[in-house]
Amino acid sequence: MNEGKGFAMAAEGLHELPEQLPAMVVDRHRAIRSIMEEFEAIDWYDQRASCTDDEELRAVLEHNRDEEKEHAAMTLEWLRRRDPVLDRHLRTYLFREGSITELEASE
Repeated sequence: MNEGKGFAMAAEGLHELPEQLPAMVVDRHRAIRSIMEEFEAIDWYDQRASCTDDEELRAVLEHNRDEEKEHAAMTLEWLRRRDPVLDRHLRTYLFREGSITELEASE
Protein backbone atom coordinates (compact mmCIF):
# COMPACT_ATOMS: atom_id res chain seq x y z
CA MET A 1 0.00 0.00 0.00
CA ASN A 2 1.19 3.61 0.52
CA GLU A 3 4.52 4.03 2.24
CA GLY A 4 6.04 6.99 4.00
CA LYS A 5 5.26 9.55 6.65
CA GLY A 6 1.99 10.79 5.08
CA PHE A 7 0.49 7.34 5.21
CA ALA A 8 1.68 6.80 8.77
CA MET A 9 -0.27 9.88 9.82
CA ALA A 10 -3.38 8.72 7.95
CA ALA A 11 -3.13 5.32 9.62
CA GLU A 12 -2.71 6.75 13.12
CA GLY A 13 -4.97 4.88 15.47
CA LEU A 14 -5.57 1.86 13.26
CA HIS A 15 -5.55 -1.32 15.34
CA GLU A 16 -5.03 -3.65 12.40
CA LEU A 17 -2.57 -3.56 9.53
CA PRO A 18 -3.92 -1.14 6.91
CA GLU A 19 -3.17 -3.55 4.07
CA GLN A 20 -5.48 -6.10 5.72
CA LEU A 21 -8.41 -3.70 5.99
CA PRO A 22 -10.95 -2.97 3.28
CA ALA A 23 -10.56 0.49 1.74
CA MET A 24 -13.93 1.60 3.15
CA VAL A 25 -12.84 0.77 6.70
CA VAL A 26 -9.70 2.85 6.24
CA ASP A 27 -11.71 5.71 4.74
CA ARG A 28 -14.17 5.62 7.66
CA HIS A 29 -11.18 5.70 10.00
CA ARG A 30 -9.87 8.78 8.18
CA ALA A 31 -13.25 10.47 8.54
CA ILE A 32 -13.57 9.59 12.23
CA ARG A 33 -10.05 10.85 12.96
CA SER A 34 -10.86 14.03 11.05
CA ILE A 35 -14.02 14.62 13.11
CA MET A 36 -12.04 14.07 16.29
CA GLU A 37 -9.47 16.62 15.14
CA GLU A 38 -12.18 19.13 14.18
CA PHE A 39 -13.83 18.86 17.61
CA GLU A 40 -10.46 19.19 19.30
CA ALA A 41 -9.83 22.37 17.29
CA ILE A 42 -13.30 23.66 18.22
CA ASP A 43 -12.44 23.16 21.88
CA TRP A 44 -9.06 24.90 21.53
CA TYR A 45 -10.51 27.91 19.71
CA ASP A 46 -13.36 28.13 22.20
CA GLN A 47 -10.99 28.17 25.16
CA ARG A 48 -8.73 30.76 23.53
CA ALA A 49 -11.65 33.01 22.58
CA SER A 50 -13.02 32.77 26.11
CA CYS A 51 -9.75 33.91 27.68
CA THR A 52 -8.69 36.81 25.50
CA ASP A 53 -9.51 40.40 26.42
CA ASP A 54 -8.96 41.53 22.83
CA GLU A 55 -12.36 41.75 21.10
CA GLU A 56 -10.92 41.56 17.59
CA LEU A 57 -8.89 38.47 18.42
CA ARG A 58 -11.96 36.93 20.05
CA ALA A 59 -13.95 37.52 16.85
CA VAL A 60 -11.24 35.88 14.72
CA LEU A 61 -10.98 32.88 17.05
CA GLU A 62 -14.76 32.45 17.18
CA HIS A 63 -14.90 32.61 13.38
CA ASN A 64 -12.19 29.94 13.14
CA ARG A 65 -14.01 27.80 15.73
CA ASP A 66 -17.22 27.96 13.75
CA GLU A 67 -15.44 26.99 10.53
CA GLU A 68 -14.26 23.83 12.31
CA LYS A 69 -17.90 23.07 13.19
CA GLU A 70 -18.77 23.23 9.51
CA HIS A 71 -15.95 20.81 8.69
CA ALA A 72 -17.10 18.39 11.40
CA ALA A 73 -20.69 18.51 10.14
CA MET A 74 -19.65 17.83 6.54
CA THR A 75 -17.56 14.83 7.57
CA LEU A 76 -20.31 13.51 9.83
CA GLU A 77 -22.70 13.66 6.88
CA TRP A 78 -20.21 11.73 4.75
CA LEU A 79 -20.13 9.04 7.43
CA ARG A 80 -23.91 9.00 7.85
CA ARG A 81 -24.40 8.39 4.13
CA ARG A 82 -22.18 5.32 4.27
CA ASP A 83 -23.26 3.75 7.58
CA PRO A 84 -26.93 2.72 7.88
CA VAL A 85 -26.69 2.09 11.64
CA LEU A 86 -25.19 5.52 12.27
CA ASP A 87 -27.86 7.00 10.00
CA ARG A 88 -30.60 5.34 12.06
CA HIS A 89 -29.16 6.61 15.36
CA LEU A 90 -28.68 10.14 14.08
CA ARG A 91 -32.27 10.17 12.82
CA THR A 92 -33.43 9.01 16.25
CA TYR A 93 -31.55 11.58 18.34
CA LEU A 94 -30.74 14.66 16.28
CA PHE A 95 -33.06 17.65 15.89
CA ARG A 96 -35.62 16.20 18.28
CA GLU A 97 -37.36 17.75 21.27
CA GLY A 98 -37.81 16.17 24.68
CA SER A 99 -35.63 13.94 26.80
CA ILE A 100 -32.70 12.54 24.87
CA THR A 101 -32.66 9.33 26.90
CA GLU A 102 -36.38 8.74 26.35
CA LEU A 103 -36.22 9.12 22.56
CA GLU A 104 -35.00 5.56 22.06
CA ALA A 105 -38.06 4.13 23.84
CA SER A 106 -40.39 6.16 21.59
CA GLU A 107 -38.96 4.66 18.39
